[in-house]
Amino acid sequence: MKILVIEDEPNVAAFIKRGLQEQTFDVEVAYDGNLGKRLALQNDYQVIIMDIIMPHLSGLDLCRQLRQEQVRTPILLLTALGTTDDIVDGLEAGADDYLSKPFKFKELLARVRALARRAEPGQAKSLLQAGDLQMNLDTKEVVRAGKEINLTAREFALLEYFLRKQGKVLSRVDLLENVWDLHFDLGSNVVDVYVNYLRNKVDKDFPVKLLHTVVGMGYILKGPESK
Repeated sequence: MKILVIEDEPNVAAFIKRGLQEQTFDVEVAYDGNLGKRLALQNDYQVIIMDIIMPHLSGLDLCRQLRQEQVRTPILLLTALGTTDDIVDGLEAGADDYLSKPFKFKELLARVRALARRAEPGQAKSLLQAGDLQMNLDTKEVVRAGKEINLTAREFALLEYFLRKQGKVLSRVDLLENVWDLHFDLGSNVVDVYVNYLRNKVDKDFPVKLLHTVVGMGYILKGPESK
């Protein structure tokens, strides 16, 4: 398994690289955001680990740029910044998980393995559907009633989870754990914000609504055949 570490502190980068190599991972290191971007665009990685505060190009800007370039590799952000606003900023930039410094390598390893499992194609179906909404996991295309819908990486991941769990009520905590890989409540409305983003794209211009709020419990995606 190939992992890219983008970290400007040599000691931290060496610590992460040594630990991951001991676990048989193939690790490449970049010491600034610009080099990290070039490597991420040129090579295939199962996970990208990056610091936020880096010379030339910050981790947040790099994350946004990679998502704009359609790089969907899971990204784990490392930073000394640990407030709720910092976490939300990182997730909204396109990161999949967030780990505050200082951290224990055991925790880093668990996060990396969880992200790598998500990236594996496994035996999953390449086409997910609810009513006239279709998601192609191979081409990353989403179409409803013949109309192409453009989603960000985070919106795509959220819709994919809803489609895989359609007909089931999903709590905010469930969505945080399975779409954002966060095992705690951010104390923010990040889930609600992204559900609204999805509604504006997949429901707003269509007579049949697929995403529904279950008051006090969470959200559910139901195709018309489920009503």
